[in-house]
Amino acid sequence: MHITRKLHLEELISSQQNGMIKVITGLRRSGKSYLLFNLFYNHLKENGTSADHIVCINLEDRRRKALRDPDRLLAHIDAQIKDSGHYFVFIDEIQLVPEFVFSRHTPCPMRTNFSRSCAR
Repeated sequence: MHITRKLHLEELISSQQNGMIKVITGLRRSGKSYLLFNLFYNHLKENGTSADHIVCINLEDRRRKALRDPDRLLAHIDAQIKDSGHYFVFIDEIQLVPEFVFSRHTPCPMRTNFSRSCAR
């Protein structure tokens, strides 16, 4: 069964160019990762974003354990950025990075909370 999560996807799409960090919160197994790594990723590609301008990091993956260090994580992200184009960075399970600070000099204004709308 394929759930489109249209409302949440539209919210991401409408705010994708505002320069703000997006934080998606909600219950475990409610579809947060699917929204980001599948639905929004596919939307970006279908609308002209090159796959090499979408950086996807799943910190729950044991092979990515070294990236739970904030300095290594930032170095990894920096290494993926090859030009002055617009990049999207998706990080799953960011809470596994101690001392990680969102660094756009602004608060995180968009919080999509799945616990009310997706967990059934």
